[in-house]
Amino acid sequence: MGGFFGAASKNDCVTDVFFGIDYHSHLGTKRGGMTAYSEEKGFQRAIHSIENSPFRTKFESDASGMSGGLCIGCISDSDPQPILVRSKFGTYAICNVGVINNYDELSQELLDNDYANFETMSSGLINSSALVGTLMAQKSSIVKGIKYAQERVKGTLSLAILTKDGIILARDKHGRLPIIVGKRDDGYCFSLESFAFQKLGYSTYKELEPGEIVMLTANGVEILESGNNENKKVCSFLWTYYGYPNAVYEGVTVETMRTRNGEIMAEIDKANGTLPDVDYICGVPDSGVPHAIGYANKSGIPFARPFIKYTPTWPRSFMPQNQEMRNRVAKMKLIPVHELIEGKKLLFVDDSIVRGTQMRETVEFLYENGAKEVHMRSACPPIMYGCKYLNFSRSNSDLDLIARQIIHENEGEEGVKYIAEYSNSRTERGKYLRDEICRRLKLTSLEFQSLEGTERAIGLNPCELCTYCWTGKE
Repeated sequence: MGGFFGAASKNDCVTDVFFGIDYHSHLGTKRGGMTAYSEEKGFQRAIHSIENSPFRTKFESDASGMSGGLCIGCISDSDPQPILVRSKFGTYAICNVGVINNYDELSQELLDNDYANFETMSSGLINSSALVGTLMAQKSSIVKGIKYAQERVKGTLSLAILTKDGIILARDKHGRLPIIVGKRDDGYCFSLESFAFQKLGYSTYKELEPGEIVMLTANGVEILESGNNENKKVCSFLWTYYGYPNAVYEGVTVETMRTRNGEIMAEIDKANGTLPDVDYICGVPDSGVPHAIGYANKSGIPFARPFIKYTPTWPRSFMPQNQEMRNRVAKMKLIPVHELIEGKKLLFVDDSIVRGTQMRETVEFLYENGAKEVHMRSACPPIMYGCKYLNFSRSNSDLDLIARQIIHENEGEEGVKYIAEYSNSRTERGKYLRDEICRRLKLTSLEFQSLEGTERAIGLNPCELCTYCWTGKE
């Protein structure tokens, strides 16, 4: 997915941005980048791969050599960013967060119409920010260009643009991802994750509305284009999984939502008579833990950590791109606490079930270490569609998803008509899906959080939430 951070200050702000970007490392594993501007040095840029080394390690020396009161940077799961662009709008640095699903179509259109002569990356692909910059150049002003690019892109497009005069920010038109502005005595910053600027002395100034465009300088925040909350569709998965625990989106703290979500799941199990007789409640670290704590608090069953994630050398933000190696690392990271597993009946909570591969290995790991029973609760409904807005799922096809595999095997192509039934464990199709996943993963029992329960845990108007990965509804 990725994330970005930047600052406009009366003082040198490069160090602030260095730490602010590093706080977004859980959102991407491929590349990091920084661009600063000062009148003395002009634009200064550094981009590195972070596949085999964390952001902080790669950029420490770069940050110490940069200077300026204007600086932006990003963690990217795709292209090298920010890139420098020289256009009719002047020279600027640009980075984007989101996903461009019609990338090939737009690139070919621009080439066919002689609008562009793109420099390609080593892969032969066009950098997504270069594509956006070319789209912007079709209009008479940078604001009109941003709006045009956002209208043409199918997917999600949030932008940070560094000019010599300030930083232009544009939140995607549906607000699927946040952009939060912080304020300090000497200037302003922006961040995707709100917690990233707290330790730097900034306080929350405002959260951009969907489609809002602003200019950030050391002296203030100028609204260039007003936003519109009527089309708001914030990604629900930010709270369920992606967001850092102390991040706040739309006034809702991630950790608070996850704990409340676990409480709701326990309430439902109690009401339905599906609360199992187990020794401990545990969460798959890290994102499953607060869900599990909430479940334990409401159920009255003790919370425990029968397995610990080893993170000193393999943090969440530092994972190989090779899927086989990723699976191996995921397995190597879990270290058992034998006395809390052997002979014990366990219920563990995970944030979601996507392919089921790592879930299956976790269950096998618990049985291999002597667990008597292994129950599981998913903190969200069955995932039925790969995300086409934020690209959080690495699935190439919906049939990579375990739920869709089972539906297809059961009913073929016709099964897609009944996804709503399969998503509801109270229906016959929903029971079949739940029981089949339970069988394949060798679980003693399995229950999914309902869509209504997830929405209640977030606490916003459901109309303001994107739930596409569960429902397929735009």
